[in-house]
Amino acid sequence: MMLGADLVCIPLALWAATSLKAGGPARLLEGEGWLYVAAVMATVPVFVRLGLYRAVIRFMGPRALFAVVAGVTVSVLLLLAVNTLLLGTVVPNSVLAIYWNLALLYVGGSRLLVRGLIHFRRFGSDRVVIYGAGAAGAQVVSALMGSGRYYPVAFVDDNRSLHGSVVNGIEVFAPSSLPTLIRQEDVNTVLLALPSLSRRRRKEIIQSLETLSIRVQTMPDILDIVTGRANVESFRDVDVNDLLGRDPVPLTENLIDACIRGKNVMVTGAGGSIGSQLCRQIVKQGPKRLVLLEMSEIALYDVERDLRAEMSRAGLDFELLALLGNAHHKSRLREVMQAFAIQTVYHAAAYKHLPIVEQNVIEGVHNNVFSTLHAAEAALLTGVETFVLISTDKAVNPTSVMGATKRMAEIVLQALQTQTRRTRFCMVRFGNVLGSSGSVVPLFQEQIRSGGPVTVTHPEVRRFFMTIPEAAALVLEAGSMGKGGDVFVLDMGQLVKIDELARRMINLMGFSVRDEAHPDGDIEIRYTGLRPSEKLYEELSIGNNFTGTEHPMVMRAIEHSPTWDEVSALLSEMNVALDKGDCGAVIAILERAVSEYKKPNAIHDLVWRRREAAVVSEGARIAVLAEHRSQKAPPAVS
Repeated sequence: MMLGADLVCIPLALWAATSLKAGGPARLLEGEGWLYVAAVMATVPVFVRLGLYRAVIRFMGPRALFAVVAGVTVSVLLLLAVNTLLLGTVVPNSVLAIYWNLALLYVGGSRLLVRGLIHFRRFGSDRVVIYGAGAAGAQVVSALMGSGRYYPVAFVDDNRSLHGSVVNGIEVFAPSSLPTLIRQEDVNTVLLALPSLSRRRRKEIIQSLETLSIRVQTMPDILDIVTGRANVESFRDVDVNDLLGRDPVPLTENLIDACIRGKNVMVTGAGGSIGSQLCRQIVKQGPKRLVLLEMSEIALYDVERDLRAEMSRAGLDFELLALLGNAHHKSRLREVMQAFAIQTVYHAAAYKHLPIVEQNVIEGVHNNVFSTLHAAEAALLTGVETFVLISTDKAVNPTSVMGATKRMAEIVLQALQTQTRRTRFCMVRFGNVLGSSGSVVPLFQEQIRSGGPVTVTHPEVRRFFMTIPEAAALVLEAGSMGKGGDVFVLDMGQLVKIDELARRMINLMGFSVRDEAHPDGDIEIRYTGLRPSEKLYEELSIGNNFTGTEHPMVMRAIEHSPTWDEVSALLSEMNVALDKGDCGAVIAILERAVSEYKKPNAIHDLVWRRREAAVVSEGARIAVLAEHRSQKAPPAVS
């Protein structure tokens, strides 16, 4: 099509140049016909050589436009030579100068016009405003032109010097113009193109958009784009990290390196949310050997595949071993640590979902308490240097079985530390981890996309939040700071009200909250009530006894712990109760071991409740039979 258009329009451009010089429509003079043939013969081969007919028009850039200028200039010089040397100057050379301008206008303009028409047709029906008119914003517009999903109607930017200017053909407005733009242009989405902005400033911008009840999405991180994990048009809903507005905790490389670089490292529960992230960060620190221990076959397969791909991309070369194993099995743990000369252990294997552990008390205690005990004893026997337990804020003044088991696991390590100086035991507590399995944020997103309702347990429930990378980094840093028996906590900022988080997510996904004040809203928030043993808010330390550490945002909690003899006796009693499946006795021992824990009014273990119901039912049946027999008994003989 381009070639056909050039064969027709290049001679027309030459005729137009002659007409402009003559002051009216020019007639073809003798000998001029060859000049028109020469114009085509001189131009088309040059364009072919410069690749103008191979250029994909919708992706034409400055390089292609330079080729247009070069091609037209070369063809005019050739035509000048033909006109002067071969044809004896049948037209004045000034005509060729006019022709150069017209040909340049036609060749470049025609292609830019077609490019614009293609882009216009490729824009989708979703009308969007792009927040951020910088380099990232211009890149977003170019990506939208190729995606065919969005139609950008305007930029908004905080930079006043850009207001009223045009970027990539789109006008830039002040943020205060957003409500008017949304109403007049029928905008349904705001795309954030602010990759270099601090999280605190992003939070301020997002808060200003919440009242508009319009969907807000953000472009991926530049690092993800560069590494190929995402592309520019892969917009996603606003990250909850931006909602919280807390900048990530800075990493201290020398602290992370201390227990990893050049060492043999093992992670238990390596396929879980925290365990897998720990492994990803450990890989970057250059261990001598990394052992992944995981009881789930598919989880082990996934994490090993991801880590090997990461090692390949980064050009890393060390021994990576994926082992199936359960931390319950003391002998298996001892064999693994001994066989691979493990120096550092990160114990992430645990059950963490509060309601599930509440309904499965026996298994919860087995996994959270005794797997920690067995892993720690195996570490002692094999000479492990550092043992780090992944704990939780629910271990502080626990009201649930899960929290009590995690606190007892801490107590086991604190007591064991008094028996050795060979191995350093330390614990790391943090709050809810964003993006981990069972996290409230993915649940809210799923509920909003399906039209609601969004379920919140209680209007006043509050939680601490942190990201998975932050949690993993804290664990790695704590390993090097521990002196033995330490409990580390992170300065996690303010507690987040879950009800407010749900409302903000609804607004930023383009919906409105339906309640008594707004009966025509889109999404209802339904309060389901606190689950058994759930607290309204969490704490990070028993009391307020803290000391600082080498990291400005990591603190060491000073807390009491029983002696090893006391703990050992409690563990022996608990082991007997577990073997009997006696949930009542297990919970009573937990209450004695963890002084802050008060046992619940009712035991929610599903097997225990069924057994109790069966005992009651059997007792009632025996009572009915006894009464029935007494009624049928023959009268006594006097």
